[in-house]
Amino acid sequence: MPRGNAHQSKVHYQGKDEDFVIFVDDVKAVQDWKQDRSIPLAQVVSGFKIFITHKHGAQNPHDEPSKQTLENEFGTHNEDECMIKILEGGSLQETETGERQGPKNDSMGTRAAH
Repeated sequence: MPRGNAHQSKVHYQGKDEDFVIFVDDVKAVQDWKQDRSIPLAQVVSGFKIFITHKHGAQNPHDEPSKQTLENEFGTHNEDECMIKILEGGSLQETETGERQGPKNDSMGTRAAH
């Protein structure tokens, strides 16, 4: 069975000084939450974590923002409130990682040169 092929959904928010990313369970959960705010955030986001990409878009390495970065962008460092603002103003993105390729058995058993 191939490894990989993982489905990943996230919300990318382009701020004044930084780009913010949060991972979500799926796009439909975000759309349902936007229509019905009684749905708990726990059923929308994947692991209450906000990431920044240092203005390099949603596909680049993710770091954790400082409280000051959140305060400068959203007016609060409360991560729940920041996530709500990211969900409201960000763009939904779906990606599917491809199957990982490469050697399946590097040692090649007894055929490997010693």
